[in-house]
Amino acid sequence: MTTPTPEAAGTETVIAEKRRRIDDLDTRIIDLVRERMTVSGQIQHERIGAGGRRVSLNREMEVLTHYSAELGRPGTTLAMTLLELCRGKV
Repeated sequence: MTTPTPEAAGTETVIAEKRRRIDDLDTRIIDLVRERMTVSGQIQHERIGAGGRRVSLNREMEVLTHYSAELGRPGTTLAMTLLELCRGKV
């Protein structure tokens, strides 16, 4: 068995630290998505209570356009996933 060089050991440490950072970011993203779902549900409740529809297609297009402009095609996919999560059961 060979002992890793100091450079390799340093690289492994950096990678492990960066992965922990990604895990922390993923946890924050999940928390934000859950918060978005809650707020979206509140909006839907208010809209339905006022006699409107649960889903606003114009607003969804605004969200899709925003994500696409910021992140390109993958942003559109991400926005579609968020919208699906936030619509609740249709």
